Amino acid sequence: MTDKIDGINLRILALLQENTDRSVNDIADAVGLSQNACWRRIKILEEDGVIKKRVALLDPAKLGHGTTVFVMVKTGEHTVAWMEKFAAAVHAMPEIVEFYRMTGDVDYLLKLRVADIQGYDRVYKQLIKAVPLTDVSGAFAMEELKNTTAVPLPAP
Repeated sequence: MTDKIDGINLRILALLQENTDRSVNDIADAVGLSQNACWRRIKILEEDGVIKKRVALLDPAKLGHGTTVFVMVKTGEHTVAWMEKFAAAVHAMPEIVEFYRMTGDVDYLLKLRVADIQGYDRVYKQLIKAVPLTDVSGAFAMEELKNTTAVPLPAP
């Protein structure tokens, strides 16, 4: 797909990452296209999966989930069945907003959005109940210094 992403598409993507509420006409003006040509490019980017979906970004603190916790998980079991059971348990917990299988000393990394330490403790207890784990270690974020959903775009 990257061969179809020219400079105009990159500018369209940059504008959409900044604010998806912009009108097609506004985006078209900014990139030097007609409204129809711009709309077609956006539709192709959506159909090709470059634009996965459009969402509203919410403020977790204003919704009672202002504490961010990074959880490192180690396991002694590495079977497909165990991994599927663990993944299902994680996906059932809305407080876990990111979930990664890692290389190195940690097997899995989770990012949680919870109200407080008691919220983390509830998730912790659900995790250790779901599957056998060797080690679960949480680190609370003291201050958010950078948080973006924008994907770095290559230079045109």
